[in-house]
Amino acid sequence: MIRATYRDPERWNRTSQSPTRPVAPDADARYTADDLFAAAPPVQTALDEKLRRAYFWLVNRAVISPYYDVEFGLERATRFPLGDANAQLVLPAEQSYSSNALLPLLTFAVGGRCLLIGGPGRGKTTLAVLMGVLAGQSPADVRRDVQQGQPQMTISDLVGMPLPRDLVNAESLDGIRIAWRRWLDAPVKIVDEYNRIPTKTQSALLTMVAEGYVESHDQMHRTTPPGGIDSWYFTANDDAGGGTFPVIQALKDRMDVTVQSLGFNSRFFDELVTRVEAGERPEDHVPAELVFTPDDRIRMRAAIRATPLPPALRREIEFFVSQFEFAQHGGRMFEYRTKDVVATSGGDVAEVIGANSGADLQVDPGAQTLGSVSPRALQTLILYAKACAWFRGQKAVSREDVRAMVPFALRGKLRPNLQHPRFDAGSDRELATDHASWLLDLFDAACAEHRRLGGDRPDATAVLLEQFGDGVDGLDALAVSQRVTAVEARIAQIAATRKLYGRDFDELVALKYLHQRYTNYLRWLEAR
Repeated sequence: MIRATYRDPERWNRTSQSPTRPVAPDADARYTADDLFAAAPPVQTALDEKLRRAYFWLVNRAVISPYYDVEFGLERATRFPLGDANAQLVLPAEQSYSSNALLPLLTFAVGGRCLLIGGPGRGKTTLAVLMGVLAGQSPADVRRDVQQGQPQMTISDLVGMPLPRDLVNAESLDGIRIAWRRWLDAPVKIVDEYNRIPTKTQSALLTMVAEGYVESHDQMHRTTPPGGIDSWYFTANDDAGGGTFPVIQALKDRMDVTVQSLGFNSRFFDELVTRVEAGERPEDHVPAELVFTPDDRIRMRAAIRATPLPPALRREIEFFVSQFEFAQHGGRMFEYRTKDVVATSGGDVAEVIGANSGADLQVDPGAQTLGSVSPRALQTLILYAKACAWFRGQKAVSREDVRAMVPFALRGKLRPNLQHPRFDAGSDRELATDHASWLLDLFDAACAEHRRLGGDRPDATAVLLEQFGDGVDGLDALAVSQRVTAVEARIAQIAATRKLYGRDFDELVALKYLHQRYTNYLRWLEAR
């Protein structure tokens, strides 16, 4: 049967009915008889519901993306083993999502920076343009403002140029006015094929992304729109160094999340034919009720940031990120035994890891990576986990929310050590190219180890840090001396294990910090 759905005038206007994610009623809510007879309050779509409706319109109408790779409810999932290469199809037990649409939408919500990678023609730029329309721009304006990366792009092409008359008549730089490019003020900024932009122009782009301003001829222009929130979308055919120009590391590091644009599924060929016959673009048909005002975006980001991160989950994330900085032979001074010291000195991190005889490399997660999680990347992971929980209508962030964001927030930042034995043979060789699955595996293994070590109970160092967090005012010399003794006892306990892992490194550095703070305070007390 031949379908001609493009003739349906309501084809693009159908949006998902609320609630898109039913949530159980609040058990603590109390109602009175007056509530039964009170006038119904005006219906107003909550911002998280509005964002979910936008997501479902994107995946059901705008883009052809049947890949539901952001999975929830895996403990109760149905699994089908397939083929003879250990492939497995997983049917999650809870509502799951397509990263190709979800991550750009969360970037829109938090005002972040999203890198979309994949082969040409896979809809990367279309998705970014849709985000601009959701922010209230017209489709024509968004398309006109897309910055097309190319080898001849200059800083003036990117930001604007001085007025010719001022260049001739001005007696100082203060007298030169700049005709700034209009795209600089857009709430959604799109840079297509950013790995084709010359290095010098990339540096100007870095200033805009990192600092929110651009400078030319001693004149400065703020790039953050009046609403205070702008979202950036970059596209590239790969993130492994390809392109006309290598992307400078500082700019690459400013990408909050990296999303793989997956291929076209041929089972949806009819939909493709329909779009060709109708000659339509999805960005020209975004329903008006899905457009967010600047005030919507401000309130949305504030609500996301306010989503609680429970203390128990904080300990799990802390345990996970503690695995990766330590390098046993990275230096002589204990604090300098890190991968970063090796890398910044021009050393071979993989070689230093391989020389470690103080831990079992097969079970040490830190041995699988060439670096660690930077504070910037960790803040990104926290923010996107909060955004994911808020998007799902949860009252607090869960381990599943953090796990779902790990492959996107840490891709390109936590790089695999391909010389590790894990990547040599067997089914794990696939992880050398599938970094998303590798990162998920690292996180799952760290959480399992945390539980095995009794991570649900406060450890001695956590108790000591909490004690210190309460302050030292009012403590006498005897009490401080007892705390110093407790710190030294904990250090001795760790030293007695004879094997050091990344988690021990972070703990020992924290204990030395406590020792210094207490002994400094003790000397001050004794000198009074």
